[in-house]
Amino acid sequence: MGALDAVAGRVAGGATVEFRPSASSMVPLIRSRQQVVVAPVDPSKLEVGDIVLARVAGTVHLHLVSSVDPAGKRVQISNNRGRVNGWTSHDRVFGICVSVDGATRSGAVGKTLAADSNTLS
Repeated sequence: MGALDAVAGRVAGGATVEFRPSASSMVPLIRSRQQVVVAPVDPSKLEVGDIVLARVAGTVHLHLVSSVDPAGKRVQISNNRGRVNGWTSHDRVFGICVSVDGATRSGAVGKTLAADSNTLS
């Protein structure tokens, strides 16, 4: 179980979670160890360019939505360097990144579900 699996479980349970991922695949949108806040999401509202916490082929990623298939209720997940992780169903998309180092991600507005009022770290 990876570090993001625990975060995904908390977000799937309705929590808004604050954490610092360690990776470089999302640079410059997210740099390693920057603080991100991820909130539960309504996957039917996702658009290309949203940053989501999702399970693809058994691994949890904090990556970009690179394509949407509303009829199939699925999204394609990719990193910010051109690597496509694959398609995943809406039930495997746990949350949307609402801020990075305190800067709000405007594309997340209106896509979150009612989450608990406590931000966990």
